[in-house]
Amino acid sequence: MKYMISNAMLRSVCVVAATAGLGPVAAQASDFDPKVAFAALPLPGSVNSYRSANGAPGPAYWQNRVDYTIDARIDTATKTLTAAETVDYTNNSPDTLPSLWLQLDQNIYRPDSRAAALGGRRKGGEKFGEGTAIEAVEVERDKAWVKVPFVVSDTRMNIRLDRPLRDAGTKLKFRVRYHYTIPGEWGGRTSWVDTANGPIFDIAQWFPRMAVYDDLRGWDTLPYLGSEFYLEYGDIDYAVTVPADMIVAGGGVLTNAAEVLTPLQRQRLAQAAASDATVMIRTPDEVKRDSAAPAARPEKTWRYHFANTRDAAFSASRAFVWDAARMNLPGGKTALAQSVYPTESLGDAAWGRSTEDMKDAVERFSQHWYAYPYPTAWSIAGGSSGMEYPGMAFDGIADKGKELFWITAHEIGHTWYPMIVGSNERRDAWMDEGFNTFIDTFESDEFKGGVYGPKRDSEYAEHGGNPVDEILPLLADKDAPPIMSYPDVMGEKYRHSVSYFKTALGLRLLRDVILGPERFDPAFRKYTADWAFKHPAPSDFFREISSEAGEDLDWFWRGWFFNNWQLDLAVTNVSYTDGEPAKGAGVTIESRDKLVMPVVLEVKYTDGHATRIRLPVETWMRVKPVIAVPAGRIASVTLDPDHVLPDRDRSNNALVL
Repeated sequence: MKYMISNAMLRSVCVVAATAGLGPVAAQASDFDPKVAFAALPLPGSVNSYRSANGAPGPAYWQNRVDYTIDARIDTATKTLTAAETVDYTNNSPDTLPSLWLQLDQNIYRPDSRAAALGGRRKGGEKFGEGTAIEAVEVERDKAWVKVPFVVSDTRMNIRLDRPLRDAGTKLKFRVRYHYTIPGEWGGRTSWVDTANGPIFDIAQWFPRMAVYDDLRGWDTLPYLGSEFYLEYGDIDYAVTVPADMIVAGGGVLTNAAEVLTPLQRQRLAQAAASDATVMIRTPDEVKRDSAAPAARPEKTWRYHFANTRDAAFSASRAFVWDAARMNLPGGKTALAQSVYPTESLGDAAWGRSTEDMKDAVERFSQHWYAYPYPTAWSIAGGSSGMEYPGMAFDGIADKGKELFWITAHEIGHTWYPMIVGSNERRDAWMDEGFNTFIDTFESDEFKGGVYGPKRDSEYAEHGGNPVDEILPLLADKDAPPIMSYPDVMGEKYRHSVSYFKTALGLRLLRDVILGPERFDPAFRKYTADWAFKHPAPSDFFREISSEAGEDLDWFWRGWFFNNWQLDLAVTNVSYTDGEPAKGAGVTIESRDKLVMPVVLEVKYTDGHATRIRLPVETWMRVKPVIAVPAGRIASVTLDPDHVLPDRDRSNNALVL
């Protein structure tokens, strides 16, 4: 996507009276009302000591913390995960908490789940599972474990504390024992799938995770209907016991490499950590050799530590080919890009390029927006294609070429939004999907000179089309929801076009047309840094971009985010002052729909020269502004000559005299 305006000199604009006409365009009905377009916009989130007027966290901002220690085992024969987790919860809020809420995402697969009743986004349709079976919940009291009652409600669990948890940094330790059957490939976001050399287990949303208690709603307990996550930050230490011939690729740092890796694998990993070129850690020949051997009966336990994260996921298989390369980050820091995939995914046009794609995306996102904070970045081929977790992208076994590049960049891009900037995906999917699609566009433009660009996310797109035209059917759709809608209410018909495409296009318009990169980029970086590992709400984003960019953007937030308004700008008349070209002219323009935008007016003269005038959005504070243009006999006038605006009717954008 590229929406740059001309670099022509910007000129001041004045309104003049026109006395001599040159064939005005017939008047048309208009829905435009400047009093509506430029009215003050009351944002839904209030300004207080927790959230500042400039969009940054306030001086009294707080959020709770949760640290997990998890011991899990996978029974590959029964496809069962059994685990015990210990949770250290810190209540930094000013409130006393009489109970705690956790998320049980596996319950979405139960036949009686709310998602099933609403047709939630689960693969497999009629297929169901048992969900998470809670065996026991215990709270630590005076160095002893005491059972406490709990209530499971759909995809949530409420723990009724025997003693309320007080405020201001009070801590509580409790533990949960549970198990569940891992869904087949129909599980989508957590699954297992067979390959030639053994099954791949993609394990995500696999442990009871604390719901967020925040300053906006208290406990945020929206059920899991298919839209994604809202989670607290902390450290996660997890151990996964699997058959000894399996590789476990997990988020964070592997802390017992000497126990689970061969000396040769450790040597190759050390080589990869110093190499910009991809290094094989486990070769296809080694996979085939190992898979031909009798299944190993002993088990191994893989231990990972993941610091300052809101989630952790992993994948386990004996079928994995494994490669890695160094990622070069700002400030001289490095991290390790890694890919695991079955032999079915081999090929220079396929997963043989995965680590290269991952390395490039992480390096560029780090340079542009915020330095990657984690030690590893994984790309994993399995059954849970097209899903993201901190430092990890689950992609498809058959992906290759531009599709593999796009999905790798997009899914690892979610590490920035919403894994680092921890927005609420269940309420505001646009703040992760749209932001992430926005940064994707730059990665696609820049990778190897744009070989896989431009990034296309429009459902109306044809390759090479103009995205500002591809958005027009959505803007014209009377049933299309605004961006500021619950994602589960949008439904599948609009989920992608609104949350992904419209949001990303709006940010490109904001950056490239309305503000310019020199104002937008620092504001977007500051928003990202201010809310890293915190919980921004939509109003925080709107306030911070407006404040830092130095622009009242209420008109844009209202038209593009809070409504699904259309844009239709028109040239209606050209009049020479006193009928004499030597005295200049006035060009009458009009907004014929509710959305407004700054726009470039190009004037071409009969002697062959041309001039451009950039009209600020304030131009539309008048119903039919008349724009003064330099003297000379005019050949034509055109609004938006570079075609950077989503104008629904471009036939009225120009007059030829």
